[in-house]
Amino acid sequence: MGKRLLLVPDGMADEPQAALGGRTPLEAAHTPAMDSLARGGICGLVRTVPQGMAPGSDVANLAVLGYDPAAVFTGRSPLEAASIGVELGPGDVAYRLNLVTVADGLMKDNTAGHIGDDEAARCIRALQEELGTPVHEFYQGVGYRHLFVWRGGAVVPCTPPHDILDRPVAGHRPGEAAGVAGEGTPAAELTALQDAADAVLRSVRPGTRAWFWGEGTAPAMPTFHDHFGLSGAVVGAVDLVRGIGRLAGLDVIDVPGATGGLDTDYSAKAAAGLRALEDHDIVWIHVESPDEAGHMGDVGEKVRAIERVDAEVLAPILASGSRPGVLVVPDHLTPLRTRTHAAGPVPFVISEPLPGAGGGGAMAYGETQAAMTGLLLESGAALMRLFLEATG
Repeated sequence: MGKRLLLVPDGMADEPQAALGGRTPLEAAHTPAMDSLARGGICGLVRTVPQGMAPGSDVANLAVLGYDPAAVFTGRSPLEAASIGVELGPGDVAYRLNLVTVADGLMKDNTAGHIGDDEAARCIRALQEELGTPVHEFYQGVGYRHLFVWRGGAVVPCTPPHDILDRPVAGHRPGEAAGVAGEGTPAAELTALQDAADAVLRSVRPGTRAWFWGEGTAPAMPTFHDHFGLSGAVVGAVDLVRGIGRLAGLDVIDVPGATGGLDTDYSAKAAAGLRALEDHDIVWIHVESPDEAGHMGDVGEKVRAIERVDAEVLAPILASGSRPGVLVVPDHLTPLRTRTHAAGPVPFVISEPLPGAGGGGAMAYGETQAAMTGLLLESGAALMRLFLEATG
């Protein structure tokens, strides 16, 4: 059985850009390694977000790993809790806690200026010291991404902060957008806690606020080995991906210099992936930087991030002696126009052709060429099955 690499440049898919002559960032980027796969393998489009589900990285990454999100997804934050070893009981609810910037009532930045780990640690320590109880627990994650656990709490629908960039936060505090806020409700209790967290943060890092979202309870999902009979590992910096990996029974590889941001160490991820391929059947490498650039609305940064994935992650792996079968697929679109996630089909490429599967004839890897092949898969599970069959 051959080795396999699943490479997920998060949020890489996009729309045509006038600034790029009508090309998408992926089409404008110099990606010789990805293009070579497209010319010799299977290229097409895949729907990674089931109808009726929000197009989050949680749902979409579960899909590209071959799971049915509708069957196993219970919320984003429980996946992140698994990453840092926080166990959730039957009545416990986890929330993502973003450190954000709100100015003049507007959500200006969902990353608090891409706050560093040291500053973020001071913020989360202060929240735990001032507000932490046996019921309310605050845990540090990576950068601006952290965790709040409400023991015996309630699932309050919350708005992702990247969905309301440059828009008023009023109407989007816990429960408000879903119409379940009001005096005496769980949403009011959570809002009061968020306000108290803001007061604590003002004395630690002026201008930084707390934002709860990604609510959910503990999931139950089969391991990747039980599902597909393969051993696996994941190379990723963000807690969401590492948490999915742990719940899927994958070995989670720590990579010094992997940040989940634009400054991540791409080469270190490639090297870690190659080492993991020595004793695993499949390795999933996740790179967050294209998504970060999409949320920033920065076309130049998005093109550069894609080029670095190609040159510093994929190319060295293809040039190595291991030469695994490869699937490259973004989890979802993150259009520069909206600066948030979208649910449309995304382009994929599999390194090996498969007679009768279709998806041939692409001259390069990108949204337009993928659509021209006429191959459209309706789920991530269908894509994983095709990948395993083509590279078996």
